[in-house]
Amino acid sequence: MKSLEKENPVIMKTEMAQKTKSSLCSVPVLFLLTLLLTLFFSLFLLFTPSSNPISSSSSSLFSSIISPSSHQSIKVFVADLPRSLNYGLLDQYWAIQSDSRLGSDADREIRSTQMKKTLQFPPYPENPLIKQYSAEYWILGDLMTPQSQRDGSFAKRVFVAEEADVVFVPFFATMSAEMQLGVAKGVFRKKVGNEDYERQRNVMDFLKSTDAWKKSGGRDHVFVLTDPVAMWHVKAEIAPAVLLVVDFGGWFRLDTKSSNGSSPDMIQHTQVSVLKDVIVPYTHLLPRLHLSENKKRQTLLYFKGAKHRHRGGLVREKLWDLLINEPGVIMEEGFPNATGKEQSIKGMRSSEFCLHPAGDTPTSCRLFDAIQSLCIPVVVSDNIELPFEDMLDYSQFSVFVAVSDALKPNWLVKHLRTIPEEQRNRLRQYMARVQPVFEYENGHPGGIGPVPPDGAVNHIWRKVHQKLPMIKEAIARERRKPEGVSVPLRCHCT
Repeated sequence: MKSLEKENPVIMKTEMAQKTKSSLCSVPVLFLLTLLLTLFFSLFLLFTPSSNPISSSSSSLFSSIISPSSHQSIKVFVADLPRSLNYGLLDQYWAIQSDSRLGSDADREIRSTQMKKTLQFPPYPENPLIKQYSAEYWILGDLMTPQSQRDGSFAKRVFVAEEADVVFVPFFATMSAEMQLGVAKGVFRKKVGNEDYERQRNVMDFLKSTDAWKKSGGRDHVFVLTDPVAMWHVKAEIAPAVLLVVDFGGWFRLDTKSSNGSSPDMIQHTQVSVLKDVIVPYTHLLPRLHLSENKKRQTLLYFKGAKHRHRGGLVREKLWDLLINEPGVIMEEGFPNATGKEQSIKGMRSSEFCLHPAGDTPTSCRLFDAIQSLCIPVVVSDNIELPFEDMLDYSQFSVFVAVSDALKPNWLVKHLRTIPEEQRNRLRQYMARVQPVFEYENGHPGGIGPVPPDGAVNHIWRKVHQKLPMIKEAIARERRKPEGVSVPLRCHCT
């Protein structure tokens, strides 16, 4: 490119003058031929329909969306919570001598081999039941990284609250909840004897005493609540804030009494909203499979997980009974321990499609494991919320099926078999391109280091940045309210 830019037009003109007379005469002919070929090719492209979901136009649009902006950022102030409410919780976790929870084998090995001394930035648990919610760890790790190493981060950390767009609350809410569930699950819903509740209360008492909270009513504060039960006791208090959640399933409960029994599916949306909150990815548990490593897939449809779920997850049981004996379908009862992980890697990498029905909540980390495994997700969850939907077109790498259709006998398998191999390949090619968008880990000890510019952390901050006009408007509306009058908690969900 540089050598082309340095061409001297005078030298070029001299060289052309030295051409033979026959060469000079051939230039117009070549020019006309080139022009005609270009015109013909342009007309061909214009009137030829493209069935490729990754056409040149969509490719350039997608690239412009996920590329980090060099001139734009969000200014973030980190609330001054004590270390005991974030990394100190990890110190406590690694100090536990025994943990009988499912999937804890990996953490027992880490305790015995790596955790000989307390680290300033300890690792996050590898227990899959906890690791899937580790967004809080990677987001804070980015903010704790020295500014000189944060050139690729969309978030710019500031150290004066008045200069910030938002205030990040560095409370490991998921870790706090999991610590309580591991020690004394029976008191989790109670307040007395519940250390998780005490930590939630400490966080809120501190925040409410700050000028930043008083000025905004908490509306510009950002909480990471990836576990559906995180900060369960203070949900009403943090409802005005920006909440980073994996979906809204843990916040809504079916309440037939509130709807007078007329509609058991009626849910009161009072605390969370797609307008102010951000849907974030689960942390995937399976390693990434690159497109170049993809091999021929023998199985049509694969699912591994618990058959029996609650609420919306009842659909899973019905699907299980419909599909268990279908040729080309593998339905495995399994749990996220070491053996289950290896089975899932093998099953997802050897299957064309991976089933993603709702569980206790509309989504799960299984979706993101499928994406990393290049297994085309088949989403059977009518009320699902997905991360970064204005940045990604999920229909370009996933198959969405209505619950009513999926529950028809023989319908789902027949539908998947009608999808031609060419289309499956296109879906998988697009999926390979979006894999980095769902990646949290940055490869640095303790999560302290530059984040991937096109990774999950940066995409989350871009989404929060989109909320800023709404946040400022909500704060202004609150300020003009007469004393004693509160702004109702409404959700304009569509």
